[in-house]
Amino acid sequence: MLLLAVDTATPAVTVALHDGTSVLAAESQVDARRHGELLLPAVDRVLAEAGLKLDAVTDVVVGVGPGPYTGLRVGLVTALTFGSALGVPVRGLCTLDGLAYASGLEGPFVVVTDARRKEVYWARYADARTRLTEPAVDRPADIAGHEHVVGVPAVGAGALLYPEVFPDTRGPEHQSAAALASLAAERLAATASGGPAGDFLPALPLYLRRPDAQVPKNYKVVTPK
Repeated sequence: MLLLAVDTATPAVTVALHDGTSVLAAESQVDARRHGELLLPAVDRVLAEAGLKLDAVTDVVVGVGPGPYTGLRVGLVTALTFGSALGVPVRGLCTLDGLAYASGLEGPFVVVTDARRKEVYWARYADARTRLTEPAVDRPADIAGHEHVVGVPAVGAGALLYPEVFPDTRGPEHQSAAALASLAAERLAATASGGPAGDFLPALPLYLRRPDAQVPKNYKVVTPK
């Protein structure tokens, strides 16, 4: 097994290789405006560090969000392109699950990432491996008194932006493809041992809201005669 994991759903452009036992190489750069520029060179460097070629990859793992439209799309398109070129499966995982897994927390907590527009993406977890709620997008003020948020730690950069709502913040701040790959390897190993099928998502973007660009209400379609 050789998993190539990528995630661009947050400001972190992150890549990792996992052989089913441990992370062989990983790289992360935080730059919300350069996902397309940074991702492929990062893949090249991670492969070089591990001393491997792209054709050794047996599975591609990609964070499907939630995340802003443009950045999220970069990682998904890249992952699907690799999967098609190599003839290997592309397995989607919720980006918030990667952050939860990296936290290592054993009790209830929430993962919160920045959704821009003064909103956050978030979900509640029972522990680092178990998500209790579907990912949602909300204004922090609207969930300040929510039963899933009150009195529990918060993980992720989104929580740091709103300390009045999330006073107990924990690490990590940014997404890690190493954590995403480790979570995927754990789920695949459980399936191979006769356990339940790994809980993966289709490699489709989880936006949670409509894109900024929309067709005007009074737009008239002009067709040639």
